[in-house]
Amino acid sequence: MRRKGVSYDVGRVMGINFRPVFDSKAVYRELEIIKNDLHCNAVRICGLDIGRLTSAAEDALRQGLEVWLSPELWDKSPEKTLNYIVKAAAAAEELRKRWPERLVLSVGSELTLFMRDIVAGSTLVKRLYNPSLKDTIRAGEHNKPLNEFLAKTSEGVRRVFHGEITYASLPWEAVDWNLLDFVGVDHYRDARIKDQYVEMLKPLFAYGKPVVITEFGHIPMKGTDDSGVMGSGIGMGVVDNKTLFLHSLPLLGRFVRPRLIGEHVRDEALQAHEVVETLSLLDAAGVDGAFALTFVSPIYPYSDDPRYDLDMVSLSLVKSLAGGTRGTTYPDMPWEPKESFWALANYYAQH
Repeated sequence: MRRKGVSYDVGRVMGINFRPVFDSKAVYRELEIIKNDLHCNAVRICGLDIGRLTSAAEDALRQGLEVWLSPELWDKSPEKTLNYIVKAAAAAEELRKRWPERLVLSVGSELTLFMRDIVAGSTLVKRLYNPSLKDTIRAGEHNKPLNEFLAKTSEGVRRVFHGEITYASLPWEAVDWNLLDFVGVDHYRDARIKDQYVEMLKPLFAYGKPVVITEFGHIPMKGTDDSGVMGSGIGMGVVDNKTLFLHSLPLLGRFVRPRLIGEHVRDEALQAHEVVETLSLLDAAGVDGAFALTFVSPIYPYSDDPRYDLDMVSLSLVKSLAGGTRGTTYPDMPWEPKESFWALANYYAQH
């Protein structure tokens, strides 16, 4: 596997910003750790703000990492999304000129769900819980509008960006990969598809283009090895999102502590095992690269009290520490590596 990667969130936004504070010094240090200690040679930088995206990308490129830049505008119309992606592409071209062959641009991710007007529903939650969604997907009705959008977007992007482009697809999106330079898929080894996990990838190799797993991972929660609950970075059904939202508000937020719904047990060993086992399967299948989701999730801090241990629903490789606490492994960082960090670092170092 040529590309040994991890995703790095500089501020995805869905109701709240997943990276509330963007500190350039912290970003530099984290990218340094990703390269030198996690042994990555590629990083997928995701987020909404184009300034943050290009700042982090430039830092990563200077440090010798290959960058897969993933600008993400969620819950907007196809027209607004297209305009945003082209604007981000123009900014990315300035970086590509300085670091040719080291910057890949994503023209979207999981757009059937994250963009309006492909399937019914004005928001992500409404689309996910729309009773018609399963029938729409089974019938493949989403594929035509998706590919029409990707055709328009890739054409617009290529006018201003002259490097390689890709798309981060859902496994059930039948993308016209002839439009793009890399085949990209967000592919989680959920219990429901464990037996078919590698088999599902085989049709993607038929395009004769490098196949890259743009997302994979697992949460550190006991019982999720066989329940199919993989987590999604937004903790749907597990996090009390009302408390999470209130906590994000100025002033009021200091009086509200985000919490989990129900009782759960932390299991870092499970996360580490699943991440490495998945990666070994992908490597053996012949993928060109893979990006573990994700490096750090500041809005999901760790707690000794399982009621407030939001890190249990985070796919991050490090656990964020609340209240400005610093880690012991990296005293300059407000987080501590999880078992999955060391497991992934060891795998990347040896392969």
